[in-house]
Amino acid sequence: MHILGSVLTACLLLASATLAAPMAGGEAGVTVLPNDHPLIYYHGRWDASPGTWWAGSGLKLHVEDLTSLTFNLGPHTTSPLASIGVSVDYEPFHTINVSTGVNVIPLGVSYDDSTKTTGKRSTSTVVRINVEGWQNNRINLESISLNAGARLLPYTPSKLAFQFIGDSLSAGQFLPQGVDQAWPFLTGEFFGAEHRINAQPGAALSDIVSYGNQHGLSYQFFRTEDTGYFYTTDHNFTTHWDFVRDRPAPTYVVIHIGANDASQNVIADSFVETYTKFLARLRDLYTHQPIFVFTPWGWPNADGSVSYYYDRQYERIVRDRHLLGDRNTFLVNTTGWVTWEDVFPDNQHPNVAGHEKIAALFEKWLVAWGLHHQT
Repeated sequence: MHILGSVLTACLLLASATLAAPMAGGEAGVTVLPNDHPLIYYHGRWDASPGTWWAGSGLKLHVEDLTSLTFNLGPHTTSPLASIGVSVDYEPFHTINVSTGVNVIPLGVSYDDSTKTTGKRSTSTVVRINVEGWQNNRINLESISLNAGARLLPYTPSKLAFQFIGDSLSAGQFLPQGVDQAWPFLTGEFFGAEHRINAQPGAALSDIVSYGNQHGLSYQFFRTEDTGYFYTTDHNFTTHWDFVRDRPAPTYVVIHIGANDASQNVIADSFVETYTKFLARLRDLYTHQPIFVFTPWGWPNADGSVSYYYDRQYERIVRDRHLLGDRNTFLVNTTGWVTWEDVFPDNQHPNVAGHEKIAALFEKWLVAWGLHHQT
């Protein structure tokens, strides 16, 4: 679960994604939206600049007569680039690399015969954008430019909203499109939900130094910044996250954590104590929402065996919540969900197909539990 070097990551991103084109000069009548426009729907964690932290953070726009979209990004944007996922009208996400300055966002729009003559859409468009990476993931939004005649409309968020909490197994580490191909994101898409993903590769739940992370999720989840702040020269500090900014509030909370605690030799009783206190803090935030606690799917091996950690401790954690009267915390037993064929052989992390498999199994579990797709 070691953190990869930023330079290597940047090179890989350069080789595998589309670079947003710079806009050559201004255009008369362009609609410019300041970053504090009330109809820009921000999701995930943004600091005051405003700039993104944590994989999956981004924004959504609902625009009438949209034909062009430009992001004007400030100096806090990751250099030389940050990779974002872009989805137009709920089509699959595709990767665009952006950098400080003017970035034209390709919309991939196909006009029918009736709109070719006018050069504009006859209906409104929803554009969804998020940062893909768990590192090199900062975009500092200064303004947004739309084509002349475009009009920003209110975005209506889904009534379903997932809050996912985890480590590299949830953050999409090693995947070509990062978090956009990870099982939490896929699960949210399946149910037509909003999703917020606070997952940090190498981080433990315990507040300890682990694989380059200075803090664990029991601390960092309550901060605006992810653990990358420690290596950031222009923002080398953390700030409290105001959970009121999560709109809508999560309707479901999902946690898959513990692999790095085990790797750092945190004993079972200490891990259970930390997890129990973490759940108590979450319950103070989310008073009535169901909380789903994943057991580990383990580390698959080439011989077909699977190495598990904290055996029977997750059951103990959920049972203790029930004894306190919290019957709205549920155990999700993922034993057998991931096999050798589902992981990258050099690091045992789920590959693209593996994340799709995990998402499908969890979706099936949730449907059986009683959750239905949001229409």
